Amino acid sequence: MFQNLSEKLQDVFDQLTRRGKLSEADVDAALRQVRLALLEADVHFSVVKSFLDRVRVRAVGAEVSKALNPAQQVIKIVNEELVATLGEPGRLNLKGPQPRVVMLVGLQGSGKTTTAAKLAQKLRSQGERVMLVAADPYRPAAVQQLQTLGQAIDVPVFTGDAQPPELCAQAMRAGERQGKTAVIFDTAGRLQIDDELMQELAAIRDRTHPVEVLLVADAMTGQEAVRIAEGFHKQVGLTGLILTKVDGDARGGAAISMRSVTGVPIKFLGVGEKTDALENFDPGRLASRILGMGDLLGLIEKAEASLDQAQAQKAAEKLVAGQFTFEDFAAQLKEVRKMGPVGQLLGMIPGFSGPRVQIDEQAAEGQLKHTEAIIGSMTPRERRNPDILNASRKRRIAAGSGVTVYEVNQLLKQFRDMQKLMKQMGGGKKRFGGMPGMPRFR
Repeated sequence: MFQNLSEKLQDVFDQLTRRGKLSEADVDAALRQVRLALLEADVHFSVVKSFLDRVRVRAVGAEVSKALNPAQQVIKIVNEELVATLGEPGRLNLKGPQPRVVMLVGLQGSGKTTTAAKLAQKLRSQGERVMLVAADPYRPAAVQQLQTLGQAIDVPVFTGDAQPPELCAQAMRAGERQGKTAVIFDTAGRLQIDDELMQELAAIRDRTHPVEVLLVADAMTGQEAVRIAEGFHKQVGLTGLILTKVDGDARGGAAISMRSVTGVPIKFLGVGEKTDALENFDPGRLASRILGMGDLLGLIEKAEASLDQAQAQKAAEKLVAGQFTFEDFAAQLKEVRKMGPVGQLLGMIPGFSGPRVQIDEQAAEGQLKHTEAIIGSMTPRERRNPDILNASRKRRIAAGSGVTVYEVNQLLKQFRDMQKLMKQMGGGKKRFGGMPGMPRFR
């Protein structure tokens, strides 16, 4: 989402690092470029002014003038002030009598129903007993959509013909009888200026006393998302924000502006379509993404949540022992696939996340698919012992996987290089040639 902003900020930082000492004029010139970059990214003008005022006070002070590397010190200040602007991470409040009610509100099309399912799955993975409530009788197929999502994640969905305030009250009582610890209301989308529907939200709030009232806001709406948040906050009293479509091509200004303008903490980021694509908001990690520094902690969390640790340990042991086969490699590729698109994963790695690194996501995905197809076209015996692959076998594998014999040979060479590498590492060597079949970048 922040690619354009990251590119412009990186240009500013590059200009700074080419200088030795920084004068006040150098800092002012750089901050003018930062100001333009933030405004073009649709960051609220008042947020931009406050942010740059804080950066300038620090950047022309002693902490920069006495620094060994002034440019890096300015970049550090920008990062710290960006984290401060994004605000402290909001944590979901699940205290009080059970079931605790989490009420989702927002405009139609902001992704509330999908977000309700994502939040239900996240809470269930944390040991909560969750129930979803279909409280949107107005949008066609809204109830059916939530039921389909609930079935996919194995979470019950409460429905009924009563008006939303009464339906939500009934759902609370049903949740209490069934021993649920969390109940999530998927309310109807509405404009913040629609008084009748806003009164309906207030009635739901007053009858069910939710511990959380979360606004689900589309990050692609830019500064309008800030005005929407202000309207909902005034009417029903928000406790938190969930930004959706953060993985899209929005300019990113809403994410930077909303916390500062509304005073309401961002609690989650929707980063994909799947029901597990909901991240806890972390200002430091988001600032790193904006500044093109990657998100290694986020990548580690994805790995811990998605990968089979026992299987990974077993594969590592076989790799070190020189017993790693194409069967093992295919299994590991499947595990990596669970973590998300390869382009998204590479963008979280420092060094691959900056705007200077051009990642062709389609080419990377295509290369992985070719690798999977080649391995899939081998017989079990060939996967366990690739040394038996003669010319005729390679032609058969190439035809079966839709690639050339050259690509088959290339994968075999990379695989053998990796096996040699492990032996060399055991002997103290430190070269690294890359995993076979994985995309390479310059």
